[in-house]
Amino acid sequence: MAASQSVLDPLAIGIDIGGTGTKFGIVDHVGNVLFSGDMSTKKNPQVEAFIDNLYTNVKVLIDKAGGIGRIKGIGVGAPNGNFYTGTVEYAPNLPWKGVIPLAKMIEDKFKLRVTLTNDANAAAEGEMIYGAAQGMKDFIMITLGTGVGSGIVANGKLIYGHDGFAGELGHTIVLPDGRLHAGTGKKGSLESYASATGVRLTTLEMLKNTTTPSSLRKVPPDQIDSKKVSEAAIAGDELAKEVYTFTGRILGIALANAVMFSSPEAIILFGGLTKAGELILKPTRENMEANLIQIFQNKVKILVSHLKESDAAILGASALAWETA
Repeated sequence: MAASQSVLDPLAIGIDIGGTGTKFGIVDHVGNVLFSGDMSTKKNPQVEAFIDNLYTNVKVLIDKAGGIGRIKGIGVGAPNGNFYTGTVEYAPNLPWKGVIPLAKMIEDKFKLRVTLTNDANAAAEGEMIYGAAQGMKDFIMITLGTGVGSGIVANGKLIYGHDGFAGELGHTIVLPDGRLHAGTGKKGSLESYASATGVRLTTLEMLKNTTTPSSLRKVPPDQIDSKKVSEAAIAGDELAKEVYTFTGRILGIALANAVMFSSPEAIILFGGLTKAGELILKPTRENMEANLIQIFQNKVKILVSHLKESDAAILGASALAWETA
């Protein structure tokens, strides 16, 4: 916890809703996450139950922070979150389908003003104010988690587009007629390959279609996940390293396309897949540069977020609350 403050100092709540889990925190005006917690997203198939559980968990933190009177508002980052309407719309990685008026539902439960945006946009906001993108006016944030999210900042402003959904780089097609994305029904999207889910599927395909020796052959297929693959790769497992070489190639090609349309100063990677370090960063850099035309080569940094895991999205979401308080 940060140093003691005046009881009168205002606070904000930041909530990061992911496909697997939800993280939340109470944040002061200078970016200290004073209290934080997490809960499962996927174990709440009904959104009403999710909000009830969210309230129960966050209320404990509100009480620790001195009560509801100190809270100026709530910012929420969620997949397919629409900043303009406060709705989550057709999010393929969430258990709730269709159009969900999430901001209003949370507002009604907490009796606080709620601002919602795409989860990767929230992470980009946090990175711009508190992290590796401080001082940058043009950068792209890529979140490599259960899915692949992105937040695009140009001229110091997040790009939302006319309908609130700009910046879905995870759903751009990198391999025409490639792997089926179960959530969207589309084939060959970046998310199908460069997410934790994609890494798992690539590993299962390589285990099936190659004879490369691997410790992962001793693991039941239903227990293989990106964490086990990362650990195996770091330990020197040849097949696991090949998985990251392939994943980095796909990601690098996608980033090259992103660079050539927006010319960012940097691309900041955030999320679980970055824990593989150079095993994924090296092929990503090499393939991005190889696919750039000359005027873009050797200009764009690929950085890994140095904010504490989850803090970028929590901080960015809380910044939304300050802006609209």
